[in-house]
Amino acid sequence: MKHLSVLVLLVLVFSVIPAQASSPKQATNPCLAFMQHSEKKLHASEMLDLCQLTAGKPILIVNTASHCGFTPQFTALEAIHKEYQAQGLVVIGFPSDDFFQEEDDEKDTANICFVNYGVTFTMLAPVHVWGSNAHPIFKYLAERSTAPKWNFYKYLISANGKSVQHFNSRVSPDSAAFIDAINDIL
Repeated sequence: MKHLSVLVLLVLVFSVIPAQASSPKQATNPCLAFMQHSEKKLHASEMLDLCQLTAGKPILIVNTASHCGFTPQFTALEAIHKEYQAQGLVVIGFPSDDFFQEEDDEKDTANICFVNYGVTFTMLAPVHVWGSNAHPIFKYLAERSTAPKWNFYKYLISANGKSVQHFNSRVSPDSAAFIDAINDIL
């Protein structure tokens, strides 16, 4: 009888394992591998799981700076966020001082973004976006397209990660070409 109980237990265990391994939740992880990071939100102690934020959604990543000639692009980026968030587009700003135009104090960066430009899309704590110290997300983007050569490089990534397009600083977020690219990945 003892052997029969062990046998029944083994059959149950081994019949459950394959079912779990093939469950849709485990079989398809909609999080893109390069987004598997937790990052600190700008001027906050809160950490943000980028997988949770972006899983299965198209993404717009921008490297920003507070004192750049392109800083007014925050206005158009915010408009894009408001226009397309209901369709799933996730906008993420990564402040960086790699081009020597970011505030030294994170609270001043936050003030420029949130108060001066009314940014409500996700802004993260400053990171490196260029060179050997670049954040892994920007290393990945550089491999798939190009590294940012200045502030306000914009990267549009399709929900499945197969399409990565970059737009340099001079391409305004409200330009027809940029809006067309957004509509193409939605």
